[in-house]
Amino acid sequence: MMGELQDLEKKFTKYEIARILGARALQIAMDAPLLIKIEKEELERIRYDPIKIAEIELRNDALPITIRRPLPAKAEKELVADVEDNPADEKIDKIEARDEEEIKQGAEIMELASPDDEPTEESDSEEEAGEVD
Repeated sequence: MMGELQDLEKKFTKYEIARILGARALQIAMDAPLLIKIEKEELERIRYDPIKIAEIELRNDALPITIRRPLPAKAEKELVADVEDNPADEKIDKIEARDEEEIKQGAEIMELASPDDEPTEESDSEEEAGEVD
């Protein structure tokens, strides 16, 4: 058994083995069919333990699995952020300045309202009375 485990460790990392066994044991625990024929005596000996069953299947290469190991891309040069001024940025700045100037020229001068400018309740009632007539 020790030799079989070492063979697995040549193929997979200990983390991959743990992930495979855990995933397959979960399937077995949820009544998935077994992928190899295991004698009833053997199942009774391991007490129908899903992890042990998954381990037996893994050792017998019965699990149809594929392990993807993403590798880092080789960088031939360092990536440096460009800090140069973009000519398009200057063009946008000119357009924004022109638009702001047009807004200033066409805008009305607005003043803040003071409490004296607000209508009183008396004037409100007079306006309503005048409209009813």
